[in-house]
Amino acid sequence: MLGEVKYCYPRCQLFKCAKNAAIYKSPDVWCRWTDEKCNVANCNYATCVKRRLLPKGICGESVKRKTTEKTMDEIIRSPVKLRGKTLRRVGEKEIF
Repeated sequence: MLGEVKYCYPRCQLFKCAKNAAIYKSPDVWCRWTDEKCNVANCNYATCVKRRLLPKGICGESVKRKTTEKTMDEIIRSPVKLRGKTLRRVGEKEIF
């Protein structure tokens, strides 16, 4: 999975500095706030326009979701827990 993961970089079209402190100099992007090169992984103000920026500067566009499918039998047979007024009316904590 690590081979597929891409990291966000300051020259990305979707990158945005929340403090508006990014200065685009010829090869690098500098931060006026810290007077250093912009480091997306360690910056609290780095954001993504599509809201896909994950912790440690990982681009959410490059990560695939893991989904699981449940059969109807698994869904139907899972107990439902009751609380409050419904619990008092039925009298059981779980309904199958």
